[in-house]
Amino acid sequence: METGSWNEYLKFFAALLAIVNPVGAIPIFINLTAEQRDEERRKTGTMAAVSVAVILTVVLFSGESVLDFFGVTVGSFRVGGGILILLMAISMLHARVSQVKQTEEEMFADRETGGVVPLGTPLLAGPGAISTVILYAQRYSSTLHYVILLAGIVLLALLTWLCFRMAPVMAKVLGKTGINVFTRIMGLFMAAIGVEFIANGLKQLFPLLGG
Repeated sequence: METGSWNEYLKFFAALLAIVNPVGAIPIFINLTAEQRDEERRKTGTMAAVSVAVILTVVLFSGESVLDFFGVTVGSFRVGGGILILLMAISMLHARVSQVKQTEEEMFADRETGGVVPLGTPLLAGPGAISTVILYAQRYSSTLHYVILLAGIVLLALLTWLCFRMAPVMAKVLGKTGINVFTRIMGLFMAAIGVEFIANGLKQLFPLLGG
């Protein structure tokens, strides 16, 4: 079966982790669940993690078909996705939540469904994460390749669940400054990922650039 190297899959997971950034979402999670009891807070965190897993899994198996349906080439999607991730990275470098991920209206969404919207999507499983999954999925067509990517998505969802489960403790340990520093570091990784997507997309659109 045709698959990538383990280094590629580690890179995929690192890219998803940087883009989803569950640690950076902790302040929003705490604010969203401020009026909830412990049991309700845990339920909201679980809903958010499950939403991330379901959304990215659906994208994993249907993303390429969507591109074909709209007649979008992988090269142009790489460039578009790279620009999107770069814009999000710039916001993260300023320790802000990108408006690409979450609008003001979504910030004040119904707290009872907050685990799905805005936490699950678009805050965590937003356009950047969706673009990343689609771009990595189309590299190979083997079953093993998709299984490994799916395992990465499930692991990310588990880490997200763990972060929200331990949110109050992590918020106290890291503090606002610590979370902002972590967000900026993830922003640096995201910027590099965005630039790489753009460069590879341009090479596909203009083969002469690869020479």
